[in-house]
Formats: sequence, C-alpha cells, structure tokens
Amino acid sequence: MSGYAAAKPYVLPESLAELAGPTTGGVTLRRHIDWGPHYIYDLADEADFRLMYERVIREAQTRDDLNAYLHATSLRQVWHDLFLPLPARTAWEVRFPELRESGTTTAAAQWTSCTAN
Repeated sequence: MSGYAAAKPYVLPESLAELAGPTTGGVTLRRHIDWGPHYIYDLADEADFRLMYERVIREAQTRDDLNAYLHATSLRQVWHDLFLPLPARTAWEVRFPELRESGTTTAAAQWTSCTAN
C-alpha cells in the first residue's frame, strides 16, 4: 500500500441514504476528483461505472462530492467489485457494516440489477 493511501483522510457520508447520485447517462467528474484528461463516464458501461465510483470514493473532498456522484443502491450492488485502497474500504465498512455483508452475486448479475433501476 502506498504511503499516500495510508495517510489520506477519506470522506464518508453520514448515511448511505443520502447518496442519490445519477444511475444513468454520462457523468463528468469535478476536476478535484478526476484531474486527468476530460472524460465522460458512461454509466451504462460497467467498467466506467465502477471506475467512477472508485475515483469518487478515493478522491472526494466533501460529502457533497459523494452525494453528487454515488447512489446508495448502486454502491451496495457493486461494492465488492470496487478496487479501493484498504484504508478507504475499511473506513466505509466500519461505518456501514451492511457494505461488508452486501451482495455475493457475480459482477454481471449485480450490474444488470443496478442498471435496471
């Protein structure tokens, strides 16, 4: 694990219920979250969807960032498929144990359910 990942403070929502971000369409993240080349995340594409969630969880600076981009139901469904630094995953799972216990289905099944909403 990098020193950055271990030392970085991660922003967490007060509750998962406040996460009401988009579940369809294209999303461009704010520059302080995604500072690479301009990119539109296609939420119908499973890889884009997961990559956007990973970036938001790793780089959000405020709860407003989380609320703008993450959706509670979608997060629960893809949680186990996200590639996150251990300190970030641990912080989220300590605050929200239901994430640790959520979904044991395959990524494809989760994705189909997630995009059907």
